[in-house]
Amino acid sequence: MLSEKANKIFEKAIEVYHIKDNIYQNYDNPYPPNSLERLLYKKAWIDTVQWHIEDEIRNPKVTPEQALKWKREIDKSNQDRTDTVERIDSYFLEKYKEIKPRPSARINTESPAWAIDRLSILALKIYHMRLEANRKDSDKEQRKKCSFKLDILLEQQRDLSQSIDELLEDIEHGTRYMKVYRQMKMYNDPKLNPVLYAQDDEKK
Repeated sequence: MLSEKANKIFEKAIEVYHIKDNIYQNYDNPYPPNSLERLLYKKAWIDTVQWHIEDEIRNPKVTPEQALKWKREIDKSNQDRTDTVERIDSYFLEKYKEIKPRPSARINTESPAWAIDRLSILALKIYHMRLEANRKDSDKEQRKKCSFKLDILLEQQRDLSQSIDELLEDIEHGTRYMKVYRQMKMYNDPKLNPVLYAQDDEKK
């Protein structure tokens, strides 16, 4: 099942990151080029780095200069995340290009890759909630609350994993089909962001 493979890769990437636990550490993807596994590992790594950047920007002692730096890091990370998700969808589009959907086939609310995106984020939530549920310097009641939340996250992971596998199986059988709408982010495009193209007009 794809979800089982994805969850293992996500866990591996998260664990490797936390060996050094450094936002700027070197990134080494152990999977072959052009493979789905490589894309899944990259996706989890991007998410893990951004998770920790999001922690940093919420530090009440962060200076405006540092906050702006982190904000720009998050913008870049979001773009990398979107690009990687779209590459995962391209993998599935290529894989299923010969499948002819049945006349009764239905479209899903999201593509396989965006569902996998949520699975990657869930893996991060589970990792960190497990840490909190076992934290020795927090009180018993806090650990109990975190254990309860962890159980819910694990249930979500099981349900989402099953849904992803069923979606891919349905696509293979032609009972559902995938349709991909590429993200059309405007704020990063100097020709579409009014603040950016206004500056260009001023230079003319």
